[in-house]
Amino acid sequence: MLDLANPVIAAARSDGETLAALKSSVPAVFMLKADILTFGAIAAQKGEKRLYVHVDMAEGVGKDKKGLEWLKNAGADGVISTKNHMIQLAKEMGLGTVQRFFIIDSHSVATALDIVESTRPDYAELMPGILPKAVKSFVEKTKTKIIAGGLIESKADVFAALSAGADGVSTGKSELWNM
Repeated sequence: MLDLANPVIAAARSDGETLAALKSSVPAVFMLKADILTFGAIAAQKGEKRLYVHVDMAEGVGKDKKGLEWLKNAGADGVISTKNHMIQLAKEMGLGTVQRFFIIDSHSVATALDIVESTRPDYAELMPGILPKAVKSFVEKTKTKIIAGGLIESKADVFAALSAGADGVSTGKSELWNM
């Protein structure tokens, strides 16, 4: 299980980033791009940190029970996956589980809720974590007008998107249509 006394988890996209994260003060590292050739040596350096591997993206690691067994034996504490069967297999093996969901609208929220009820991962990772930051980045880097849509459910959501630079918002919440 993850120790979230320090709520920041390092998300590393390369072996170098993973090694740097293992030297930082975070309690856990999400290895988003693992490699079968280097994983064991990196895991040997984890110390007390919890090391979770995004198994869907792990190069050379089978997306099956044997692949998970290999990861566990090589030092993984848990896995990250978008796939229901991988979460279920990992739980059966005693690995920690983080199921990743891409939340784009209210339908994806409902789907994610149903899946979590079924798979019961230790954690659900909801992405994107923060829309206003993405809106601000688009505004700064493009000349395109921005409409923020999906999961706009309150006046605060509308104002957050607009203050980040969105030109408008789209929402299915009828109570917001007459603000």
